Amino acid sequence: MIALPPAVIVHSLADAKKALAPGRPVILLSAPGAAQYAGCLWWRELLAAANFTGPALLDCGLAPGRALEALHLGLLGVVLHAPAPAFAIVSELAAANGALALALAPPALDFGQNGAIRRLESWLAG
Repeated sequence: MIALPPAVIVHSLADAKKALAPGRPVILLSAPGAAQYAGCLWWRELLAAANFTGPALLDCGLAPGRALEALHLGLLGVVLHAPAPAFAIVSELAAANGALALALAPPALDFGQNGAIRRLESWLAG
């Protein structure tokens, strides 16, 4: 298993900037199923606007088509809750492109929850 930094669920560019402000290693994670309602291009553009090149995961829910779209757009991380064989296909494509595909999102601090910003430093510190 790959050791990953702590994850933070971001809902906007402002959230992404807040998550990056401490300057600590972090995974930017979209909200559950965000690929289905916000889209893959939204995530790609949010990461670009935040100037973030670190690990980022777009949650595609149960939509393998969205996960494939994300990978074709050059995104390097997806979460796909779909059963085999869909997950296996996405996982193989991700690996071939140097990307990461996870069946479950990592534990994360959700900026949509009250008080999450106050807990950010301790969350990132582990």
